[in-house]
Amino acid sequence: MGLSMRLLVSAMLVLVGVIHLLPLSGVLGGARLVSLYGVPIDDPNLEILMRHRAVLFGLLGAFLIYAAFKPAFQGMAILAGLISVASFMILAWSVGGFNAQLATVFKADVVALVCLAIGIIAWWRATASVQPA
Repeated sequence: MGLSMRLLVSAMLVLVGVIHLLPLSGVLGGARLVSLYGVPIDDPNLEILMRHRAVLFGLLGAFLIYAAFKPAFQGMAILAGLISVASFMILAWSVGGFNAQLATVFKADVVALVCLAIGIIAWWRATASVQPA
């Protein structure tokens, strides 16, 4: 059971990592950010912040995928993914009124949250099976 649980953790981390890598294309500029989020990026300061956000998502996505193959980092990666996904979902829910593109991001984060929940259970089972009784 340990190996199958470890493989499940890895698969979930890769999926969540890919979801987090998708916004990385926003680093290419304002036009790409507009297509991703449906929000006009007509202020250079906002463009800088949003492109930087894209870089940070790329770093988190890369870390999640890296951790998929490095068990020592999996707990930390799951926690980082949960904080990322849950914070966006809470903010979106609390503010409300978001557009169709952000609704798509919300749906992607629901998928990521389910993957992370599966990953937590599998990680716990995988680490519990390694622990001495």
